Amino acid sequence: MRDPYSILGVPRTASEADIKSAYRKLAKELHPDRNKDNPKAAEKFSEATRAYDLLSDKAKRAQFDRGEIDAEGNPANPFAGMGGRGGYSRGGTYGAGPGGAGFRDSEFGGFGSDDVDLSDLFEGLFGGGRTRQQPGAGARRGFGRQPPPPPPKRGADIQYRLAVPFVEAAAGRDQRITLADGKAINLKLPTGVEDGTMMRLKDKGHPGQGGPGDGIVMVEIGPHPFFKREGDNIRMDLPITLDEAVRGAKVKCPTVDGPVMLTIKPGTSGGSVLRLAGKGWTKKGGKTTDGKHERGDQLVTLEIQLPDNIAELEQRLDGWIDTARPREKFGL
Repeated sequence: MRDPYSILGVPRTASEADIKSAYRKLAKELHPDRNKDNPKAAEKFSEATRAYDLLSDKAKRAQFDRGEIDAEGNPANPFAGMGGRGGYSRGGTYGAGPGGAGFRDSEFGGFGSDDVDLSDLFEGLFGGGRTRQQPGAGARRGFGRQPPPPPPKRGADIQYRLAVPFVEAAAGRDQRITLADGKAINLKLPTGVEDGTMMRLKDKGHPGQGGPGDGIVMVEIGPHPFFKREGDNIRMDLPITLDEAVRGAKVKCPTVDGPVMLTIKPGTSGGSVLRLAGKGWTKKGGKTTDGKHERGDQLVTLEIQLPDNIAELEQRLDGWIDTARPREKFGL
């Protein structure tokens, strides 16, 4: 795999938030459901996911930055970087450095590569001999060790897109998702879920010699006609009639949990904001004393709505003038 920083398009000094933001942007652009005519999208999506998995893990990111593991998370070659010290070449030069200096055939009494096969000599020195060496002797001296074979590869990940209605995402309700094998499972949404949140379903990907891959679920939260998220709170505008504002009233107000009764005090002005505690979005990691998810509030802005036909209202107000000066604070 290429350098994970290059894949996500971030510098090595990028913060966790920068890495997360870059990955979400790529995930939305490359998701296979949005690139059905581009067969390489799934491959790039998986590549970005693997890069994010490595860089979002503090320990693995530190190991990668120190050169202890490669971009796939495997241990780096312990002999990397030793090639520049020189070695024996079949062209007759041993220990040749960048300038070409070293020992040549003539310095060993004129033996050329065609005269003597020195492979047995070097194999004996470095633990590779087959006839002069006791089993395991090279390993005891620290020579001749072969890097362990790479572990068998896991199966490829499978990408899913999960459309979640606004009200269900806000309340943190479980979702039903059908996997590629036809099985349907219940999926718990993380608290504080956002549009573009990525969820990993362990071992729900394609089979492989090293075990199955994972399922990668991208959450897409749908818009709502009158609810709007604001952090952990939900905002909405609620129209009320003029007489409800003047005399006061009890009116029904929608929430993501269903309608509730809202008390309007007499003389309420348009633009007043009422707070419905605990009717907002689930808070990330927060729980109440009874074990339920802690939630933000719903903020309701009241809008006074005049009747369509104001002729009767004009008659009732004939001769009456409001002496209040609501724009005085503006110096007007």
